[in-house]
Amino acid sequence: MIRDPVREGLAAGWRVIDASTLERAQDFEADVVIVGTGAGGGVSAEILAAAGLRVVLVEEGPLRSSSDFRMREAEAYPELYQESAARKTLDKAINILQGRCVGGSTTVNWTSSFRTPPATLAFWRARFGLADYTEEALAPWFRSMEERLGVHDWTVAPNANNGTLCRGGERLGIAVEGIRRNVRGCWNLGYCGLGCPTNAKQSMLVTTLPAALSRGAVLLTRLRAQRLLLRGDGVEALECVALGPDGIHPRDLRLRVHARHYVLAAGALGSPALLLRSAAPDPQGVVGARTFLHPVVISAAVMPERVAGFSGAPQSLYSDHFLERDPVDGPMGFKLEAPPLHPVLFATTLHGFGTNHTALMSEFPRTQVLLALLRDGFHPESAGGRVQLRDDGTPVLDYPLNRFFFDAARRALLAMAEIQFAAGAQRVTAVHERCPGWAGWRQARDGIAALPLEPHLLRVVSAHVMGGCAMGDDPRRSVVDGRGRHHGIGNLSVFDGSVFPTSLGANPQLSIYAMVARNVTLLARELGGTQEAPAAETAGG
Repeated sequence: MIRDPVREGLAAGWRVIDASTLERAQDFEADVVIVGTGAGGGVSAEILAAAGLRVVLVEEGPLRSSSDFRMREAEAYPELYQESAARKTLDKAINILQGRCVGGSTTVNWTSSFRTPPATLAFWRARFGLADYTEEALAPWFRSMEERLGVHDWTVAPNANNGTLCRGGERLGIAVEGIRRNVRGCWNLGYCGLGCPTNAKQSMLVTTLPAALSRGAVLLTRLRAQRLLLRGDGVEALECVALGPDGIHPRDLRLRVHARHYVLAAGALGSPALLLRSAAPDPQGVVGARTFLHPVVISAAVMPERVAGFSGAPQSLYSDHFLERDPVDGPMGFKLEAPPLHPVLFATTLHGFGTNHTALMSEFPRTQVLLALLRDGFHPESAGGRVQLRDDGTPVLDYPLNRFFFDAARRALLAMAEIQFAAGAQRVTAVHERCPGWAGWRQARDGIAALPLEPHLLRVVSAHVMGGCAMGDDPRRSVVDGRGRHHGIGNLSVFDGSVFPTSLGANPQLSIYAMVARNVTLLARELGGTQEAPAAETAGG
């Protein structure tokens, strides 16, 4: 029988309150209140609680655990994802996968763990004044979080989906390398995106959050952080609204949390949205601006053999060949990976309708897929998007797709098709509404060159939302400083991926872990924590 540490913790007396069950308004007191329980919120909670500080966590989603994860898409997407895994940009041209549960996206991500690329850090130092963000300065924090969360090389042979990237790359002289994963005792099931049923994935759900709750932290679930109540240059309270049992519709019940310090870790849409709802000082209009996605384009291949892309580690190989060939601020580069294939995710991402869609789905067992993560935010023509508020106050991202993006998208589709044919593909189809599919590389090369690349014709997706509360040394161009402290509000910090001033060019979870560990350890000291946080000890202070 598989242990469920969450249920064990609840039985042992963790303080967890489901706001959908409350019958009257309540006030809570804390040293620090944290909005969000994903990568930033989870790391913050453990370090602050270990320092002896009273912590309250506010989470909009539900608390679910391994006992609830049954590897069923129909259950996982409505329960664990924002907008049932159908969140879209303002014009509906990009689909965004984001977690919405305790543990946030760490509960449902695919475990890929990369340190921040050196070229990205160099760009941040040169353009945004982040002098402390060097490889040497961050290395102890990366080592600390890698040890804490079990990040290591994945030595198991890749599944057929990832193996195709390796085989095609080798035949074309394109370097392909292994992806480190944050797992312990992994069963190699392949259903990471639906919640790990064995607790092998070292998400916040089974690591930092249990540690914080065991030290007395309070977790409030199905509770939406509505606005910060500001007075002078500080926050005096966080006002929240309880959600109904569906976890979506607000109830007529409001709660307040009073704290010495307030941490936003609601993600790169949620954190800017909370500042916007709060009318936080923003004289230059930078809150919500420069939000980046690593917009993704996809190439599907039919192989002669069974692929079964739903089975085995979801992402175990990658190539940065096309990410590093040009300067970081030149033409948009891209990272190649092989995503997991599950029927609903594949069907809803795939292009086509009716018989055409049916024909593509009929090849599902033999389908192999590559994706290209496009590195946005480093060029004047890649300014990202802007977080806005809908009439009900919920966030939506306006992310225009322009010529600069489409140029990179076409190069990415060409690169992926060539690799797939080199690996033995019988047919390759760019995920594009007017793509007929091609039976050979030359045909594909000519066909991709002729494809009209426009929003809604080319399918674009993303699972990496970054920026919107950019850090930097200049308050006119950034929301927080290099320690995540708000430039204009003294007792407010932002500890999540929204502080990145560009995208990373790599899957973001490990960068969030390390940078937040650094910044929250400094905060714990400022707040007079009585103990030293584990991350600080490992990182040598």
